[in-house]
Amino acid sequence: MAARPWRVISAALLAVITLWLWALAGVLFVLRWNSVERPGPPLKELFPYGEMRVGVDASYPPFAVATADDLYGLDIDLGRAIAERLKVPVRFVNMGYDGLYDSLKADQVDVVISALLIDRSRTNDVLYTLPYYNAGFVLVSRAGQPFAAMHDLSGHALAYEFGSDADTFARAWLRRIPPFDTRPYELPAYALDAVRLGQADAALVDATSARLYLRDHPQWAAQMQYVSDSLYAVAVRISRGKTWEAVNFALQTLADDGTLAAIVNRWL
Repeated sequence: MAARPWRVISAALLAVITLWLWALAGVLFVLRWNSVERPGPPLKELFPYGEMRVGVDASYPPFAVATADDLYGLDIDLGRAIAERLKVPVRFVNMGYDGLYDSLKADQVDVVISALLIDRSRTNDVLYTLPYYNAGFVLVSRAGQPFAAMHDLSGHALAYEFGSDADTFARAWLRRIPPFDTRPYELPAYALDAVRLGQADAALVDATSARLYLRDHPQWAAQMQYVSDSLYAVAVRISRGKTWEAVNFALQTLADDGTLAAIVNRWL
């Protein structure tokens, strides 16, 4: 009779151990299930016309330019790289910039890759991939006198393109921090010339202008620091969620293995 309580405890302990083992088995099953690569939707479902139709405005170098025989540029190389990762043929549909979103809505293209800024007001109609390029404003300065942020400009001279968005951006900062000297120029390249030649301490220009200028002046030791973001992404119609997932995943792999950076550096 005295051994009965131990039998009750042993039975309870066995039940707890059994439940724990079942729970462990369930966790291991879930981990194993999630680790197994399963085929995605067939390409016919992702691209019903048997190819990835890419909408592009080929009038914006170095992102896309049309010649008599072909298209070339950063966006063209990116579209081809995404299609190669997805193992699907690619066809570019050249059109005016104003028609890009309408072409998605009318099912004339599957995706748009055309230096397209992420527009929060359009997220009810399109899905944007992760950004592939940041065209925001940058501060360009001599390497020995770096500027990490707009706050650092107080007491220094800033060059920029007169009447541009950079002009507006600079004047907004004049109302936020102690003053700095302003040096307006006719073109972003002239503002960058001013810094290189010692006539200004920093230039505020868009990242594309800065990259092209620095590429043309490789001997100049300069630093470029982002102070705002203007993000380019691929757009897909909101009803094509599976297509967006596939394109976004392909773009992520291009970013992870350095292919995206190589494409950007090839053109900028």
